[in-house]
Amino acid sequence: MTRTLQRIVATTDVHSAFDGVAPLLAHLHAARPEALVVDSGDFLEGSGYYRLGGGQVEREILTTLYDAIAPGNHGWPHYFEPSLHRLTVCANVVDAASGSALFRRVHLATIGGRRVAVTGVMGVQAFNAVPFADRAGHRVTDPVRALRELMLAHHHEVDSWILLSHSGFAEDLKIAEACPFLDVIFAGHCHSDQYGPVRVGDTLVLKSHELAVGYALASVEEGGWSGRSVRLPPAAAASPPGLEPIHDEIESLRRRLAAPLGTVARAYRHRVPDRAELVAEIVERLHTGLGAEAVVLNETALRPVPLGTTLTRGDLLATEPFDNQLVHVALPDDQHQVRALLERLSTQAGPLATAPASLPPCTRSLLTTGYLADAYFDGHPRQAAMPLGQAVQHVLTEGGRP
Repeated sequence: MTRTLQRIVATTDVHSAFDGVAPLLAHLHAARPEALVVDSGDFLEGSGYYRLGGGQVEREILTTLYDAIAPGNHGWPHYFEPSLHRLTVCANVVDAASGSALFRRVHLATIGGRRVAVTGVMGVQAFNAVPFADRAGHRVTDPVRALRELMLAHHHEVDSWILLSHSGFAEDLKIAEACPFLDVIFAGHCHSDQYGPVRVGDTLVLKSHELAVGYALASVEEGGWSGRSVRLPPAAAASPPGLEPIHDEIESLRRRLAAPLGTVARAYRHRVPDRAELVAEIVERLHTGLGAEAVVLNETALRPVPLGTTLTRGDLLATEPFDNQLVHVALPDDQHQVRALLERLSTQAGPLATAPASLPPCTRSLLTTGYLADAYFDGHPRQAAMPLGQAVQHVLTEGGRP
């Protein structure tokens, strides 16, 4: 296909949300002849489609429709697969030992007659949210410094700079102020209601609607770059020619996700559960039911979805999309060290739900997710307890309630 690029179409934080993805795929397919198609990270993980499909559908969509992608903290190992690694750009994640870039630092394209450099960065917080074992041997550097170094290396061959940032909108406003040579920043990671566009000097900062319901658009104008965020109307869309296999795979997974697991508990029926309320009930149930000295969970481990009368496999996997395992973590004898660990956990991984509300003195162990254990209690002995999803199902269904 011959392409004459005039604009950039960007997505972010799709999180394998394929229930209503057909309009987005149709739009991206139609836009490709005249648009560079990019993503600002977290395309994978976050739904039952990923849990059942293991990333195959996401891989096919990205390699078929996208030109460049930034890595996200979710699905981190997939960005090193050969087919996705070729698409991935990131200027500030390096090998911890050698300092060498782990991804190509820039993607060059001609858009609207301009030579355009597309690069990516990860915020420090986003990188630290990658499971510890997945990022072993990797290191994140300061995004601003990495971008300035990249600009100096390529300034002679580039007319415009486009950044795919997995840092959060507020952080991207700071990056725009520190790097005025950037023309457009496509934001990701934050899941906020701020989409822009916002002007910081001559830099345009904007974000796509997440979860596959829209895209962001930037194009060259006489006075520079303009952009907007577009939300697609929910509608049935025919599968474009060439995308039928992807459509068929999604439909196959959708049928598997429709399998019933039980009757939804009356307290959660016909509504979207309040996340804090749901996590608090799970924590209390684990504390009393398993006899754990203490239980600590972060609210962001769950993503509640609308529930009806019957809990389906899709409902459960969408509510607990990250396949967390619960583990007993042995705490150090030094209570000052324990307090420091919990304060760090509260600051960096909160909001938290705990049972009991305050840890008793000399608590020797706590029950938490394997993710939090790896990230904040690395090196402390642990013993597997049960999948978090099992506890979620127990709370959400009538048969699991007293």
